[in-house]
Amino acid sequence: MSAEVAWPAIVEESGKSLQPFDKRSGYDSKTGIYHSLVSLRPQLEIPTTPDLDTTSFVLSQFPCAHLAETITAFIDSSTNHHLSYGELRRSIFSLASGLYHGLGVRKGDVVFVLSPNSLSYPTICLAVLSIGAIFTTANPLNSPTEIAKQARDSGAKLAISAPEELHKLTPTGLRTILTCPSSDGDGPKMLSIEELIQGCSNPIELPQSQVVQSDSAAILYSSGTTGISKGVVLTHANLISMIRLIQWAVNVSASQDDVFLNFIPMFHIYGLTFFGLSLLCMSITSVVMQKFDFTTMLAAIETHKVNNIPAVPPVILAMAKHASKARCDLSSLRRVGSGAAPLSKEVEREFRQRFPWVELRQGYGLTESGGPATFSASNEDAKTRPDSCGRLLPRFYAKVVDIETGKPLPPLKEGELWLKSPTIMKEYLGNLEATTATVDPGGWLRTGDLGYIDEDGFVHIVERIKELIKHKGYQVAPAELESVLLSHPMILDAAVIPVEDEETGQIPMAYVVRAAGSELTEDQVIQYVSSQVAPYKKVRRVSFIDTIPKSAAGKILRKDLVSQTKNQLVSKL
Repeated sequence: MSAEVAWPAIVEESGKSLQPFDKRSGYDSKTGIYHSLVSLRPQLEIPTTPDLDTTSFVLSQFPCAHLAETITAFIDSSTNHHLSYGELRRSIFSLASGLYHGLGVRKGDVVFVLSPNSLSYPTICLAVLSIGAIFTTANPLNSPTEIAKQARDSGAKLAISAPEELHKLTPTGLRTILTCPSSDGDGPKMLSIEELIQGCSNPIELPQSQVVQSDSAAILYSSGTTGISKGVVLTHANLISMIRLIQWAVNVSASQDDVFLNFIPMFHIYGLTFFGLSLLCMSITSVVMQKFDFTTMLAAIETHKVNNIPAVPPVILAMAKHASKARCDLSSLRRVGSGAAPLSKEVEREFRQRFPWVELRQGYGLTESGGPATFSASNEDAKTRPDSCGRLLPRFYAKVVDIETGKPLPPLKEGELWLKSPTIMKEYLGNLEATTATVDPGGWLRTGDLGYIDEDGFVHIVERIKELIKHKGYQVAPAELESVLLSHPMILDAAVIPVEDEETGQIPMAYVVRAAGSELTEDQVIQYVSSQVAPYKKVRRVSFIDTIPKSAAGKILRKDLVSQTKNQLVSKL
């Protein structure tokens, strides 16, 4: 590791500035590094004890035994069932004991979880991590083929599935237990998490598994531009660091007695780090929705007097346009966060007009960065920089690198955003080539996003260098859909591009070259792709073309197709 990239960590630990940097932008012209302009409070220093695991750290932040029985950790929005911090602690201990002693799960084993949000999701996560096993999650919307591929790639030894998703795991042959008892009386009796907890109801301590911070803790899958879904490996140190940073962000923007609403999927880095881990360290109550439903969300805000909603742009848009028609009392709402995809200035402006009393703040992060990397720490910052995703979180450093020359750039110059922090992933699972291409030897994460940092240190994302399509906050790889399209016997060539969409952010659109004499229709193409991928990935529009534009090296010239599509839309208008 070079002296240049090692220096920022030394500064952060010592608290002394070894070199001057601009106090407005955080930019150091000698190193090309941007520094966070917010400082960590002493009580939020990141623990460095080597043998500290994520679960032990989270449990150490729980309220004392007496208060733990009276403070609610989670409320199920559909059943109104309350789970206290005391009950949660006992469930974690019992499940960890059952997994270790009853099912033989050991340190390093990978446990595959396929389930929508539930009160048991954090219990499963923390129980798995406590015994040194590795937690990997999957989107319940994924197809059986996608599920099998991920289970195989992760090397899973055990699966935990919601009963309604079990059929997707059956072909894998994985030993599987259910999140709750199945209501299907026709099938064979299967062990459930609830029964495992009840069978080990009196453990007084967690199994001793000698977990250390450098051990792998989670494998979360992130799509790549090649179409190959890559497993992002995060260590216990990564998770503990991110928990601390989210604690800081919540402390500067919320109150401890606030009620949070959780419809963000916990299989996603956003939902997992926020609701499954971090808020539990602050004795905060979260209302859990199994999946997002707009009407149910509004009712939950009114019923539970929700103050805080970590959200995504399509939800913010829906609130701005349709919340007034629902006639629900949303006066308790104080803060809405936006992440997972860019929030347009138009949507932000419309939301603020509809909810003038609500603070709206943007953030930015990646699975590879362990979660959020930037955050608007005040509502005033968010208002004055509506096209920014905030400033760097504490312990984060950034570079803006010229794409052509590789040189670091000063404020207001556009380039690829690079990040460095204790939360940056360990690696892509079993993919040294992709890891090396994404994280340099000094620990800098190449985000693949084009952006700049302004003279006051605010980060602006211009567009994605990577070719991922963001649909409702989910990542869709064009190459994956192109592979499906090319498997059709009547399709000679294909390319998939993003098309901007007000409701969902972006939709996948396919350009298709049909075989001679083929009468393949747009609807047939859409249905063909839809039958093989998750619903959020499916192609929404199709245009037939004679040839796909490509470079001399054979790469699809997507920008040409994007321009062509925009021109077609303009001509129609």
